[in-house]
Amino acid sequence: MNEFWEDAFQEKKRMWGEEPTTAAIEAAELFEQQGFKKILIPGFGYGRNARPFYEKGLAVTGIEISGTAIKLAHELLGREIQVFHGPVDNMPFDQEIYDGIFCHALIHLLDSTQREKLLRGCDRQLRYGGMMFFTAITKDASTYGVGEKLGTDRYRTKDGVDLYFYDEDSIKEEFGRFGLIEATKIEEGGNGKSVTRFWKVVCKKIVP
Repeated sequence: MNEFWEDAFQEKKRMWGEEPTTAAIEAAELFEQQGFKKILIPGFGYGRNARPFYEKGLAVTGIEISGTAIKLAHELLGREIQVFHGPVDNMPFDQEIYDGIFCHALIHLLDSTQREKLLRGCDRQLRYGGMMFFTAITKDASTYGVGEKLGTDRYRTKDGVDLYFYDEDSIKEEFGRFGLIEATKIEEGGNGKSVTRFWKVVCKKIVP
């Protein structure tokens, strides 16, 4: 997967534009309302979805597998941003405890073992009372069932990207152990861009 995204970022640069997703804007507003200060963004990309958090004065740390994307993030946001270079299933990259975690359109790119590692890694670095905000592709997406079947609800696209498509049951199964409080369907895109259907998944870590 690393080689694919390196090639993609090198070829297409800021392939999704510079404007943040609606989900990132909503997560930043939610975290601000909660009084959060320290935010972790696994799957930082080139930083467009970090901008709403920076604009609210939140301290942001990122994790990104693509060195090319990190270079683009430095160009977009400045050299002072803190982004660890590596795969999210190798967390933790530091020993910090965070108030909030935002992860957009990443978890469905991972296999079941990697998804489990990501969720457990995020949970370990989240303080009690903190929140995780994920987006994950749904089985309502137009790409569901298209391409080589790799397993239950998992397909390889013609571009070689492996996607796991979530439904309500799989959301509950994977996120339910991590304080799931919301799972709703949203759409990202429009205004001339292709629309993708996602789950918005919010978890809150409570004292056991």
